[in-house]
Amino acid sequence: MNRGISLPGVHSTLQNGIAYSRFSVAAEPPQRRLTAWRERVGHVIDVLPSWCDLEKPFNASIDRYELEGLTFTDCRSDAMSLDRSLARISRDSVRNFAVHVFVEGEVRDVSVRSLSRAAAPFAAKVLALDLGQPVRMRRTDCRVLTLFVPAAMVEEVFPDPEAIHGLAIQQATTPIARLAVEHIAALASRVGRMSAAAVQADARAGAQLLVAALGKQARLGDSGRAGARAAMFGQARRYIQANLHRADLSPDDVIAALRLSRPTVYRLFQHEGGLGSYIRHLRLRHAADELAGHPNAMVADVAYGAGFRSASDFSRAFRRAFDVAPQDFRALSRKAA
Repeated sequence: MNRGISLPGVHSTLQNGIAYSRFSVAAEPPQRRLTAWRERVGHVIDVLPSWCDLEKPFNASIDRYELEGLTFTDCRSDAMSLDRSLARISRDSVRNFAVHVFVEGEVRDVSVRSLSRAAAPFAAKVLALDLGQPVRMRRTDCRVLTLFVPAAMVEEVFPDPEAIHGLAIQQATTPIARLAVEHIAALASRVGRMSAAAVQADARAGAQLLVAALGKQARLGDSGRAGARAAMFGQARRYIQANLHRADLSPDDVIAALRLSRPTVYRLFQHEGGLGSYIRHLRLRHAADELAGHPNAMVADVAYGAGFRSASDFSRAFRRAFDVAPQDFRALSRKAA
């Protein structure tokens, strides 16, 4: 289920019938603006200010448009660092796929700690995120347009929609990337003057263009083999999930059980850092869910249930992936519940 994000602020309906809400810190005292932003909009992704940041003037606003199956937001803000941690994910139900388009400013130092991709040393104009996975990033002063899209739309290009997490386009240099960015910017400028049907159609077309541009960036292409690729990936994923508890589950085991060639498996899982990385990622995600959902379970039992050979191996892998020990993660999840 694609659960959305509730935005506090002023809620209304535009003349074209689109549900609309707005939140701004402009009415807050200057010394409380960043704190107000953290409290009212940062309930999904944490703002990480320094003491110096809290003393500076801060400006931010966000407009949100609710469409059928999609959400479109237009956010203007001063620079900030943002973090969506595994502990936060464990206690909320936000599971959107978000594609950010920076029409002004950019995003930097993107770190998706649950995957093989580490901090990105470049600035990006387009960034895709799976809000079911951790991320940390810095944004400059910016205006960012965001489309929250369902998994089914991402699956049209990505066999595993979670693989889109952290993919970025540094500059819109390809024809499809330029078209996608221009299309989204045009939508933002006209959303209040178009019919609801036109907004819906343009938002959906923009989301499809952005996902296609990210697919091209990831060298997935758009051939008719997408359906077969998705089916093979689904078959592999189901086998892995059914056998995740087995400590001897390995890439060779998956290849042999499904009778897939090594080149095919490599292509299916290349954006997860390989099949071995994907299995390890699923083990850790499963263990995190167990730690948060079963506070009385022994950490060692959680480790063995997720297919780790020992509690110490599990603790090292968990800390390496999420920057927190399993026991501390459980405490954070319990404290925030």
